[in-house]
Amino acid sequence: MLCTRCRRLEAAPDGVICAHCATAGAPLMAPPHGQNAWLSSPVGLGRAVAVLLGLVIATDLFAVWADVLSYDVLGTLVDGEYSAAVQRRADRADSLYAAAGVAQTAALLSTAVVFLVWFHRVRVNAEVFDPFGHSKKRGWAVGGWFVPVVNLWFPRRIAMDIWDASSPWDRGRPHGLLNGWWAAWVISLLAGRIASTSYRNAETVPEIRRAMGQVLFADAVDIVAAVLAILFVLALTRMQDEKARGGPGASVPVSA
Repeated sequence: MLCTRCRRLEAAPDGVICAHCATAGAPLMAPPHGQNAWLSSPVGLGRAVAVLLGLVIATDLFAVWADVLSYDVLGTLVDGEYSAAVQRRADRADSLYAAAGVAQTAALLSTAVVFLVWFHRVRVNAEVFDPFGHSKKRGWAVGGWFVPVVNLWFPRRIAMDIWDASSPWDRGRPHGLLNGWWAAWVISLLAGRIASTSYRNAETVPEIRRAMGQVLFADAVDIVAAVLAILFVLALTRMQDEKARGGPGASVPVSA
């Protein structure tokens, strides 16, 4: 484990700072984070988040199916077919599209609440592991998701600090999974907003069909983001659980 003060030398076996910092003339600094922090198991919440993210994937798959039906019938209308059968297909596609939107919203809101509780918990745990390794205050672990523009990078920075603090005592872990999840989430977020605006402003059938293609893309990317989010949540939860059980003197193997 690296010294929590200088972040360069190995910490003493019985402490969190190295021998050099311990014998330095300056008094030991109080950690900028970690006050009133305590370890609490994230396992139950992590599993709940993973299950809810699975529900998000299920509603997204339903939405993709509804999007494809709508896109197909809109193509038929663009070709100039307006029979009663086509109208019935259009009505059915509209009903499925509306139902998918309601299901997606319900699943997303439920998942967001539990995810934020889990995210705050792993942040507090990370402060116990490394009180000096955080660039943002604890409140940003929740608030950072709701501030426009800031929510495009603050949560990732906080997640990376948590990931680093939760890595095994004797080594760090690469950020590939975290970065992949965050990239997919940002693309999904932006694509969803663009698609929603295009669909809302579309007036002609060709414009609606183009907007529906954008909606289909956004829903597909959201599935990818949700899958990566499940892997990220489970990996971070497992890291924290194993680190808490292993303690600073143990080298706990973590599966890739």
